[in-house]
Amino acid sequence: MVADSRSVPVTDRASLIGRLAAGRTADLLVVGGGATGLGVALDAAVRGFDTVLLEAEDFAKGTSSRATKLVHGGVRYLAQGNLALVREALHERAALLRNAPHLA
Repeated sequence: MVADSRSVPVTDRASLIGRLAAGRTADLLVVGGGATGLGVALDAAVRGFDTVLLEAEDFAKGTSSRATKLVHGGVRYLAQGNLALVREALHERAALLRNAPHLA
């Protein structure tokens, strides 16, 4: 089921596409309903942005359905001796967790 802040939930794809084709506007359009796209859309909606999420297939059907460690610290690169990449990954992970602690 899909809902936005200005309407009753719409549950079928054809109705949603029809609303977009009719000129529906939004604050944010997210293309791709994988883990990253879903996370961005959720975060924007929680912050009060009227958000539209577009996905060619079903949500999280592709790579996201098979991925692991999407938010990790890059520790696996230690085995390769790539300390610069580990440091950068840990820095970025810390920033993500500061900005969105609910994702931890």
